Order: sequence, then structure tokens, then C-alpha cells
Amino acid sequence: MVPAWEQRKLSELVEIERGGSPRPIERYITDDPCGLNWVKIGDAPELGRYITQTTEKIKPEGLAKTRQVYPGDLVLSNSMSFGRPYIMAIKGCIHDGWLLIRDAQKHFDPIFLCHMLGAPQMLNQYRMFAAGSTVNNLNKELVGKAIVSLPSKDEQREIGIVFDRLDSLITLHQRKYCGVVSWMLGVALVRLSSEK
Repeated sequence: MVPAWEQRKLSELVEIERGGSPRPIERYITDDPCGLNWVKIGDAPELGRYITQTTEKIKPEGLAKTRQVYPGDLVLSNSMSFGRPYIMAIKGCIHDGWLLIRDAQKHFDPIFLCHMLGAPQMLNQYRMFAAGSTVNNLNKELVGKAIVSLPSKDEQREIGIVFDRLDSLITLHQRKYCGVVSWMLGVALVRLSSEK
């Protein structure tokens, strides 16, 4: 018989911290290549899970008012694109539209954790905990209350590989679909212009 996976509150397994912004932010934005990567929601890829670059940097003196993240940390959007997780591939700083999820004790495979944090079951828990608030925003307390499954590390890796393969297939089909739609629009425009 296969043993059941342990169920725990996320806050018992990982560190969860809110990002922060030095204010006014305009005073801290810099073009200096030695600036710190300033991770914004727009820097997250539409498809994929890794944040690999930022469009802006902040001055090092802004570090005291923000949250630094490192490669391998996870970040979770907590407002506009509610509950979308990403793995950091670069060092940077996050504003208050992000939550840092740091697995310092290495309970999780990062790819498994990223998939789990964005799973419909987790999003449902976030929504349930946020019910009653005027805006669906996540905070570290709400996310920390979420109940998660803790398979063995080997199982986590296998699950992560399966979900990665599914993501690749979905991405491939989305690209094919977009190509077909673009072709159809092109044909329609040619036909419309030739009918004039």
C-alpha cells in the first residue's frame, strides 16, 4: 500500500514574506548596470515559470525598503495577477505586489512547488481565505494557511517532470493555434481588400 502524503500548512514548511517598495520609487530607479534588479509583474513571462530578467533596476540604497530574492526562490503575485508563482533565475528585489516563498529547509523540489502553488486547488484556498475582503489580495498569512501535500522528494521530481511536459505540450499547441489564427486573419483581410 502506498503511504498517504503528509498534509501541512504551507507556513510550517517555507518562509513567506511580502515584498516592499522604497518610496517614492522614481528616486530609486537607476540605469546604472550595478543597480539591483527590480522585479515587476511585467517581468514575469506569459508562458513559462522562470524570471530571467528585469526591465528596471533600483539603487542599492533602496534595498533597506524592499525584499531581496535569489535564484531558486519562488515569488507569488499577490494582487493583479493573483496567485501566479514563478521561480527566480536571477538575484533581485520585489515590490509589495509579490510574496517571497523561500524553501530554506529544502522540503520541496522547486518545480513541483511552483506547480503546486499555482494549482487550482491552491487558488481555491487563496480565494476562500481572501473572501470578504474588497480586493482579492494575498498576504503572507492567507498563503501560509493553505494546506499542502508533501510527497517524497523523488515523487515531487517525477510530478514536476510530468507537469513540465504538459506545459510544453500546451505551449506548443497555443503557438500552433496562434499561428493558425494569424493565417486566417491574413486570409480574411486579403479577401476583404480584394472585394473592395
